[in-house]
Amino acid sequence: MGNAYNVMAATCPSRTVLHRIGARWTVFIVNALDNRSMRFTELKAHIRGITPKALTETLRAMEYDGLIARTEIPAHPPHVEYALTDLGRSLLTPLRAVREWAESHVPDIERARAQADAQR
Repeated sequence: MGNAYNVMAATCPSRTVLHRIGARWTVFIVNALDNRSMRFTELKAHIRGITPKALTETLRAMEYDGLIARTEIPAHPPHVEYALTDLGRSLLTPLRAVREWAESHVPDIERARAQADAQR
């Protein structure tokens, strides 16, 4: 049985999935939650440069899409923790490959940019 979805088709719902995965902060949140659940303040401290608004919006969208679970902890004071769901965990392998590619190809990209800048 073949795949009925084609991300290249303009009306395919897989495009919204790809947009979520490719959203600016999704990759960082998935990587941050790789080993354990975290509170909002922990995530904000761990993902340097993210604003509270961007973190809130991304967490809500990821929860809506079933990638993370939000758990209210009845402590004093009460707090909320975020963790990857099984669906969210399934993103770790492909995102790890993209992260490793990005980190290992920084010199190549910087070289290409410097070459392009020199030609201007």
